[in-house]
Amino acid sequence: MLKFLPILLALLYGLAMYRVSAWRTARELDMRSTELADARLKALTDKMAKALDLERIKVHLYEIEPVNGLAAPDGRIFITRGFYSKYRAGEVSAEEMASVIAHELGHVALGHSRRRMIDFSGQNAVRTALAMVLSRFLPGVGPLIANAAMTLLSARLSRQDEYEADEYAAALMVKMGLGIEPQKSLFRKLEALTQSRAGAAPAWLLSHPKTEERIAALEKLEARWS
Repeated sequence: MLKFLPILLALLYGLAMYRVSAWRTARELDMRSTELADARLKALTDKMAKALDLERIKVHLYEIEPVNGLAAPDGRIFITRGFYSKYRAGEVSAEEMASVIAHELGHVALGHSRRRMIDFSGQNAVRTALAMVLSRFLPGVGPLIANAAMTLLSARLSRQDEYEADEYAAALMVKMGLGIEPQKSLFRKLEALTQSRAGAAPAWLLSHPKTEERIAALEKLEARWS
């Protein structure tokens, strides 16, 4: 029984760390965000709410400059000030912003935060077990291999979540009558908007799929649904 104690402790440690991280994130968001007040976007989120049979969808403005949208572990949806500024400057359309909100709603609806908590805890336990086994054969190197393996697994699971949220958003955008084009057009702009250099990294190390792969996946959905 004692030989499994490090794995159990790693599992509990991973769960505790995730809880602490979620608490810190919620606290940061509470301190640096307010509800977004934009008539044009509200008209679109009202259509979104109607399509989902909800009373309303609240979107919060997170006061940081990086261009991003996010779904908090507690289910709230956020758009960063940097992203909203791009919209106000005309670099991003209201429909494209709606596709971001729909994508983040997808993360909430599909339970990705809860899944990430389970995955994070499980991966921590697997990392510990793998390091223990590999260290017998590769002293000093075993933990490095275990960390690398878990990094690859985490990135792969994250990419899967992104594809699922993209599909959810696509279905919602179609139901709203906006179609998939706003999603695709935003993806074409995204690297320039975020000044991303993701294309320089191997695909298997990225937490998000490559832009062209996300567009291709949407076009497959478009062809299937049409």
